[in-house]
Amino acid sequence: MTLRITRLTPLACVIALTLLVTGCSKPPAPRFHLNVVAAVKARVSAPAQQQVANILAALYGTPDQPRLPPEVPFKEALLARAAGPVASDIHGRKVGLYREHCVHCHGISGDGMGPTAAFLNPYPRDYRMGAFKFKSTDGKEMPTDADLAKVLEEGIPGSSMPSFRMLAEEDRQALVEYVKYLSLRGQTELNMYDTVNDFLTIDEAAGTAKTDSLDKGTLADMYAPFAGKWKDAAEKIVKPGSVPPAGFENDPKIVELGHKLYFDKASANCQQCHGTSALGDGQLTGFDDWTKLVNEASDRLNGIISSADSPTATSEDKAAAARAKVDLALVKEFSLKPRNIIPRNLRSGIYRGGRRPIDLYYRIMAGINGSGMPAHNTLLKTEEERWAIVAYVLSLPYQAGGALAFEQETIAPSRETN
Repeated sequence: MTLRITRLTPLACVIALTLLVTGCSKPPAPRFHLNVVAAVKARVSAPAQQQVANILAALYGTPDQPRLPPEVPFKEALLARAAGPVASDIHGRKVGLYREHCVHCHGISGDGMGPTAAFLNPYPRDYRMGAFKFKSTDGKEMPTDADLAKVLEEGIPGSSMPSFRMLAEEDRQALVEYVKYLSLRGQTELNMYDTVNDFLTIDEAAGTAKTDSLDKGTLADMYAPFAGKWKDAAEKIVKPGSVPPAGFENDPKIVELGHKLYFDKASANCQQCHGTSALGDGQLTGFDDWTKLVNEASDRLNGIISSADSPTATSEDKAAAARAKVDLALVKEFSLKPRNIIPRNLRSGIYRGGRRPIDLYYRIMAGINGSGMPAHNTLLKTEEERWAIVAYVLSLPYQAGGALAFEQETIAPSRETN
């Protein structure tokens, strides 16, 4: 019998050596990250952050084993389908749906910082603020399950959010439930940073934070208001006062009224942001609410750091600056590079929240939460005016300069011949 010796390539040697040194142990289970930017902005100390993390773990569990606080009316069976590693259950149904389809963009914590996030424009949504742009409910109210399901089914045109229509409806419902779970957890965390002194005893000198006796009422106060808003979302849907006449978007009189309102500074005033040309160039320096949080934290820390350069700076100022540099590094590590929010180019014919007339009605009346797009429910007094704006927006892609306009010459220009 001949023993055959195969020569290993350098790469194979490296792999073999790595396995020999590290073994074949499983990687550590994923864990949720705190909202470090929000904690730094709220000046929550590291020991206090650890106590917040402990309470959040008790209330919401882990990415592999999520749990819900008492009396939160989410569907636990669907939540379990979406959570955990990618696998199949005993019935052959896929589980770990969030990790399979969403985590590479939205991140394990729902912070919008998955591995691919930095390469996308716009960035993926950070669910933790509980702010959702494209929905049928008023202002800062939570979206309905149907709103979230619509985004999953149709995607968001003009962004990197694809349609998940190929998934079974029950799978999409499971993802809806998981997004709600991540958002509620994030809302609870932000509330805890605002009320940290109500349930922690913090000793800054000793660098400790102890949890005071937490009764059920105090604990429930941390999440119940947000859970209630999710529960009541269907009652907050914006309902038009009238149905527009058939073909209203092609009625020249209605479109002309919308045109006037678009430029009217006392009512719609759309040109302020979307520009006089409706190309989205009215303002280019604003930021959305997610980015404002990063900017506010960074500006405060940079101010502390700069103060240490003053000739009158004390040793305390310099110590504070040293701590601020550490915090600033954390803010940069746990956030993406700030980008200005650019208003929609209304002539492109691409509407991220949908192009049905009712979709545009929702955007105009309820605003776009977190984006700077205000609600016009008090500015536009009549249903005629509201639908007129919708008609005008729908007409813009077909006007001169619009993406769908017929501007090409159909007859070749005359030519002089010799």
